[in-house]
Amino acid sequence: MDGQHDGPRREEIPAAISAQTEEFARRLATADPSRLAEAALATVGSLHALIAALRPTGEEFRIAIDFITEVGHYADSRRQEWVLLADVLGVSSLIEDQNSARPRGATPNTVAGPFYRADVPETALGASISRDGKGEPLAVTGRVAGLDGQPLAGAIVEVWQANAEGLYENQEPDLQPEFNLRGRFRTDPQGRFHFLSVKPKGYMLPADGPVGRLMAMLGISLERPAHIHFRITANGFETLTTHVFDRSDPAIGRDAIFGVKPELMAEFRALPLNGGRRRHALDLNLVLCPERQGESAHAGRK
Repeated sequence: MDGQHDGPRREEIPAAISAQTEEFARRLATADPSRLAEAALATVGSLHALIAALRPTGEEFRIAIDFITEVGHYADSRRQEWVLLADVLGVSSLIEDQNSARPRGATPNTVAGPFYRADVPETALGASISRDGKGEPLAVTGRVAGLDGQPLAGAIVEVWQANAEGLYENQEPDLQPEFNLRGRFRTDPQGRFHFLSVKPKGYMLPADGPVGRLMAMLGISLERPAHIHFRITANGFETLTTHVFDRSDPAIGRDAIFGVKPELMAEFRALPLNGGRRRHALDLNLVLCPERQGESAHAGRK
């Protein structure tokens, strides 16, 4: 080809990228060592290695920039598209696993999700959290204990869930009553709690934005299997934030945010019909870890 070529050969790319990575590291070396500098160098080095491996065209790079820009445009006070992206890429779940590791026998921690509310009033044990009565009745009973099996009396049990249509109360403020399917209970002297609700339905994460469109292009499901959220707070113990999933849900093996763990799958068992109406029950044991030295009582409250 008369000694001409139309770009660097593949074997030349790593060296060129390595030079850029080394130059970035040299510039960082003038600053004081910090966690930020460490993260910046690792991120830039990984980006350079990724570009070396994929060899994107200028057009592909522009498409990537456009996607990132659009994600930012979709993020506001009511919708956090960046969190959604982190969720569907498994980043949120990985960070949660690394920062809230639980020993064997303890209930695993999970992300709280975007629908938690801290302002729910305390509810009497046995009360119904279904404030509109819509859906198939579900009776929930549970026990909160430490790793040693001792019951935790007076623990605060917060609960929130989607309705029978797969929608949370703060998604439909004009259609569902205030605090619908939310409760805040206190365990009895035996560490037990119980309340009435309705069987939740699984749902799809928002698919109308750039993250949803990306997942559709990749053929990745945005389904979440039916579940109930719990947050348990007890003096001297790490706060537990977790999901309990309906093991019979068809989407149990493809949770969009990687939250399902074997210990969190439960049977939402069917009860005998009552006047022709289907009913269900859920029985739980939630196990907390003692607070580690130097940690606040709010560890795990994410």
